[in-house]
Amino acid sequence: MKYISTRGNVEAKGFIDTVLMGLADDGGLMVPSEIPVISAATLEEWRSLSYQDLFLKIFAYYTNDEIPYEDLQEMAYTSYANFRAPEVTPMHQVSDSLYVLELFHGPTFAFKDVALQFMGELYSYISKKQNEIIHILGATSGDTGAAAIQGVRGKEGIKICILHPHGKVSKVQELQMTTVDDSNVLNLSVEGNFDDCQKVIKDLFGDLDFKSRYHLRAINSINFVRILAQSVYYFYAYLQIEDSAEKKINFSVPSGNFGNIFSGYLAKRMGLPINKLIIATNENNILERFVNTGEYKPGGFTSTYSPSMDIQVASNFERYLYYLIGEDAEKLSAYMSKLQSEGKIMIEGEDLQQVQQDFVALGVKNDQCLNTISKYQQEHGYLLDPHTACGIAAYEAFNGLDEIGITFATAHPAKFDEAIQLIDIKQEFPAQIEALFAMSQHQTVVEHDKDEIVRQLQAFYG
Repeated sequence: MKYISTRGNVEAKGFIDTVLMGLADDGGLMVPSEIPVISAATLEEWRSLSYQDLFLKIFAYYTNDEIPYEDLQEMAYTSYANFRAPEVTPMHQVSDSLYVLELFHGPTFAFKDVALQFMGELYSYISKKQNEIIHILGATSGDTGAAAIQGVRGKEGIKICILHPHGKVSKVQELQMTTVDDSNVLNLSVEGNFDDCQKVIKDLFGDLDFKSRYHLRAINSINFVRILAQSVYYFYAYLQIEDSAEKKINFSVPSGNFGNIFSGYLAKRMGLPINKLIIATNENNILERFVNTGEYKPGGFTSTYSPSMDIQVASNFERYLYYLIGEDAEKLSAYMSKLQSEGKIMIEGEDLQQVQQDFVALGVKNDQCLNTISKYQQEHGYLLDPHTACGIAAYEAFNGLDEIGITFATAHPAKFDEAIQLIDIKQEFPAQIEALFAMSQHQTVVEHDKDEIVRQLQAFYG
């Protein structure tokens, strides 16, 4: 298995080199040169596997044996040893047609832990094996930062800097990042929104001299390992449904940066018989507009009760577009140039028809989000976080009478108590989250200024 750039100007790479590259050197995103297809018979053989063993089966198709099996196995089992549920991502049945896959049982109570606990182990492994310094640089709309920091804090040979939008993440998200006082962690709180933070990151990774000099590595979903690790729980969820091969199974996925839903698209391309991939977003509904009209146009930013989806520029959209247009790197590059110069692109005709076969999408308004939380608490005694509520609302809009819906619970509701208080629901915080409020914070507030951020990084990396 080799990995290539969506823009076609990077020599094919192996697995570890792809991990280390993160954003492709030509500004594109790395993808596998071919997507392996899992047979229905093999899927059935996997039905009884533990989460960790399923993870190993899927990764075996992608790692080229560059990591000995015993080492990969140790990393997988270590990564999930500190999850609070033995299943790693347990399934909760809400009704006859609705299941919730709980992805929040990791150390930071969010779905990002599922991939980033492994990525922390993987980067540590590579650093030791290659005697290489690794400087991780990332931006977060809330959950990636905490999960990434938790995955690498205190690890020798690794430093991590995370940018987050100042005052635009939930208090718990902020505390999970900024109460970490390890010397290898730097939190920069940027005056701006997530898209501002993400643009600085992409610009710095695009500066190949800076990237090389400071050994920059990516932990955002621009790194293909994030996508691959997230695809595992699509397979796991499908295999938890009895007689799933005989049923129409939909996945409703809260989506901001397109990484989580693209992981489902990858799983479907690998042979997982997903009926519908449902994109759930909020009032920052660029993805809904794209699916319905073919127009991909970042617009005005709106703060919502589901802040992790307050994103207008979805990084992983480029990966999907690459496959949509037949893996044509030249055509893809032209589209991305047009997006940069004109601020939008249009998909029309047969390509738009294909988009609408691949996805359906719903932008959930703030009031609908809160009403959904209230409804499921009252009717089912099950408390949703605001992002999961958007996923449930989209499930309700698109799930057919003869279909099973699996909605991802992307975070524990305690992480977004500000929204839940608005509907007079009082929740008891897990002890680990409650303890954060008594801890001191460590962050540097900076202007949305690339030069200032570079100065902070240079002082941190030394």
